[in-house]
Amino acid sequence: MTIQEAQAQVDNWIKTTGVRYFNELTNMAILTEEVGEVARLMSRLYGEQSFKESDKGKELSDELADVMWVLICIANQTGVDLTAALQKNFEKKSIRDKDRHQQNEKL
Repeated sequence: MTIQEAQAQVDNWIKTTGVRYFNELTNMAILTEEVGEVARLMSRLYGEQSFKESDKGKELSDELADVMWVLICIANQTGVDLTAALQKNFEKKSIRDKDRHQQNEKL
């Protein structure tokens, strides 16, 4: 599935099943919550924190998909074409960071 297809599918789901988009600020809060869930799981999978009973059964792929879902919702409701935005971002990084990482002694 392309990013454009994902945006269309999310939009269709929202309009047919979800009734309507939550407002932009609500979706921003939901995005923050979902990113927090990714952070919580990452700290347990790859960090020093131990799992709690409530953490069991959670999958990183599902939590990342939740983040993508809400990000796509925000893009759709604000008129952002994520395909074009990501391409523009690649171009920006390619120019700005052309030599930066190659010359980074920490890497």
